Amino acid sequence: MKMNKVFLLLNGEQPKKLPDFSNYEIICATDGAYQYLLENKITPHFISGDFDSLKKLPIEIEAIETPDQNFTDFDKILQILFDKGHTNIDVFGASGKEQDHFLGNLNTAIAWKEKLKITFFDNHGSYFLANKKIKISNCKHKIISLVPFPEAKEIHTKGLQYSLNNEDLVFGKRIGTRNKAIENEVEISFTSGNLFIFIND
Repeated sequence: MKMNKVFLLLNGEQPKKLPDFSNYEIICATDGAYQYLLENKITPHFISGDFDSLKKLPIEIEAIETPDQNFTDFDKILQILFDKGHTNIDVFGASGKEQDHFLGNLNTAIAWKEKLKITFFDNHGSYFLANKKIKISNCKHKIISLVPFPEAKEIHTKGLQYSLNNEDLVFGKRIGTRNKAIENEVEISFTSGNLFIFIND
């Protein structure tokens, strides 16, 4: 069942393994990532960007030009997807390469947190901006990191090797990297702030 999900490819470190595209209703990419799809014989529904990296625009797919330099390519393609009615987005290629882009992509995810459900995937696992109360399944023995951006208050965890009980995490003071799931289901809650959860396979 596709559940109106979107596969979005950005121009970071490209995936070594591609997902099952039958799970996605829409396949799209920024212009810098489009070449990777071509090399893997994948035809997206549309691409977007300023197209300065493409020698020739494709004629068989929709190419949406977004020249506004006040926003990143990631932010602009999220706006396109939102305008098209798509809110459940799996993002590949958001990390790796230039790390300022990676941090910018995390910032963009926070900016869209009220409107979109964004899950990031890379060659090591997945990460996402957590809701105030979440349950994560099928994660026993996996490395789980809790990274505030820049802070998250009154965090409680259940199912992690090193539990948190009404504790704060603040970037630059204390963050929760390299914890380990000791249960198949992990529960995490917090009262305020922004908290990214990284799950390494």
